[in-house]
Amino acid sequence: MAVTWTSGYGINEAEPFVEWGPKGGQQGHSPAGTLTFDRSSMCGAPARTVGWRDPGFIHTSFLKELWPNTMYTYKLGHRFLNGTYMWNQMHQFKSSPYPGQNSVQRVVIFGDMGKDEADGSNEYNQFQPGALNTTNQLINDLENIDIVFHIGDICYANGYISQWDQFTSQIEPIASTIPYMLASGNHERDWPGTGSFYGNMDSGGECGVLVQNMFYVPTVNRDKFWYSTDYGMFRFCIADTEHDWRQGTEQYNFIEHCLASVDRQKQPWLIFLAHRVLGYSSDASYADEGSFAEPMGRESLQKLWQKYKVDIAIFGHVHNYERTCPIYQNICTNNEKHLYKGALNGTIHVAAGGAGASLSEFTPIQTKWSIFRDYDHGFVKLTAFDHSNLLFEYKKSRDGKVYDSFRISRDYRDILACTVDSCPSMTLAS
Repeated sequence: MAVTWTSGYGINEAEPFVEWGPKGGQQGHSPAGTLTFDRSSMCGAPARTVGWRDPGFIHTSFLKELWPNTMYTYKLGHRFLNGTYMWNQMHQFKSSPYPGQNSVQRVVIFGDMGKDEADGSNEYNQFQPGALNTTNQLINDLENIDIVFHIGDICYANGYISQWDQFTSQIEPIASTIPYMLASGNHERDWPGTGSFYGNMDSGGECGVLVQNMFYVPTVNRDKFWYSTDYGMFRFCIADTEHDWRQGTEQYNFIEHCLASVDRQKQPWLIFLAHRVLGYSSDASYADEGSFAEPMGRESLQKLWQKYKVDIAIFGHVHNYERTCPIYQNICTNNEKHLYKGALNGTIHVAAGGAGASLSEFTPIQTKWSIFRDYDHGFVKLTAFDHSNLLFEYKKSRDGKVYDSFRISRDYRDILACTVDSCPSMTLAS
C-alpha cells in the first residue's frame, strides 16, 4: 500500500514516516520519500502565472509485505531535528487479496468527477455539479467498496494549483481508507510541445506534473502513465490516452504484455481502463466525427482486446453513461443483455465519464450495439463473487440506486474457447 500526504516540512526540517501495523498488533515505522516542484516545472499559463501556488512537500511511504485481506492501522508522523514528533490522526485500511484469491471483491470505476463546494463558495468555474453527490455516495457506502479507479479528468484544476488541495480534501475520507487509483486525462496532461498525443491546452499548463507528483501509480516512469495492477481475481490494464497507443509504440507493447501475461485461471476478470473512449460511444461529439470513438481509437487495440478476451473496457471523457453489447469489429457477438453465460465472444464497452462534470449530449442516431444510455451523473461498480460470477452495476450519483446491470457466469473453459481472431493455429497431427 502506498500512503501519500502533503506538509510544509522539507527533509531538512523533519523526517516523514508512517507508523503502522496489524489492527491491535505491534506497530512499526516505514520511511517516506519527499517530492516537490516549482513554478519552472509548469509548462505554461495559468499554472506558471496567476494559477501558481507553492504545493509544499509531497510525501509517499510504501507499506510492504502485507498479509492479504487484513485490517491495518496507520498514522502519519514527522520527526523534527530536535527529537520532537508531530502526528496525524489514526487511519485504517484493509490490505488487498492475494492475486487470484477467491473472495468477494468490489471495485468502483468512474471518470471526470472534479470537485465542488457544498455552499457554492471557492468555485471559480461551476463545471462539476455532480462531484459531491458521487463523492458522498462512495463515502456512505465505503464498507462495500474495496478499490476505486478514477479514470482521468481528476479535479479540473486546469492550472490553478490550489484546486488540487480542494479535491484531495474532498476525497480524503475515501483515499485514506481504500486504494484510490488513477488514469491520466486530457485535463491533467495535454499541452502543446510537451510530448502529449494531443496538442491542446486542456491542462492549463500543468502538463502532467501535478497528477504525477500528487498520486503514486505503479508505473516505471510516472510521466508515462500506463500500468497494470492486480486485485484478487481482477487484472486491470490502465492505458494513458494522452500518449500514443497505436501499434508499434511503447504503450501498445505494454498493453499487449499486460493482457497476455494474466493467468485467466486465477484472474478470470480482465478489465481495460482508459480516459478517452478508444472503444465505442454514442456521444454527440464522436458521432459528429463519424467515428463513434476517439479517431484511431480502436483501430490498433480491438484485435488485442479480442485476442486476449478482455471482458469489459471502461472509459471516461464523455460525460454520460453508456453500455454496449459484447462487440468486435462493430458487430455484436452476443445478443443477451443482462445475463451472459459462457463465452462473450467480444468485449463489453462502457462509457462511465459522468461522475461529476457537466453532462454530454448523446447523438439521436440509434446504433445497434448500444444497449443502455443515461444522461445523468453516476458511476460503475463491479463485484466478483468468485472465479465464475461477476456482477456489473451502474448507479446514479443522486440516489445511489442501480439503473443498469448485467451478470457474467462462466467456467474457465469458456474463457479458453475459440472465437474470431482469438484462436491460435492448431494441428491434428499425432
